[in-house]
Amino acid sequence: MNIPAELFYNSSHEWIRLDGDIATVGITDHAQAELTDVVFVELPAMGRSVDMGDPSAVVESVKAASDIYAPLSGEIVECNSAVEADPSLVNTDPYGDGWIFRLKLTQLTQVEQLMDAKSYESLIS
Repeated sequence: MNIPAELFYNSSHEWIRLDGDIATVGITDHAQAELTDVVFVELPAMGRSVDMGDPSAVVESVKAASDIYAPLSGEIVECNSAVEADPSLVNTDPYGDGWIFRLKLTQLTQVEQLMDAKSYESLIS
């Protein structure tokens, strides 16, 4: 399974790519494989403030609907309208074009509570 080393992960299977104080958020390859075919993505409201662990978006598949949790605290500054138009991007490119939203972080130190790739791999194996 593909687990990019440069990302951070949480136990609810979201990944985080940091660029300064902006975090791009998506679901892991493991999560999309468990969900199977994603058919709908409900994006969060722009400008909304979220705390670490808050339900922020929803991904629906042919099997189930799953909340996407904010892996860090911040403000929603961008949503990926491409996954709204083509939800299958979450399946076909979960670490690339299938990202879900971006946060402007308010508490950068929370990153220390996330897992690195090796820890996440241990969690799912």
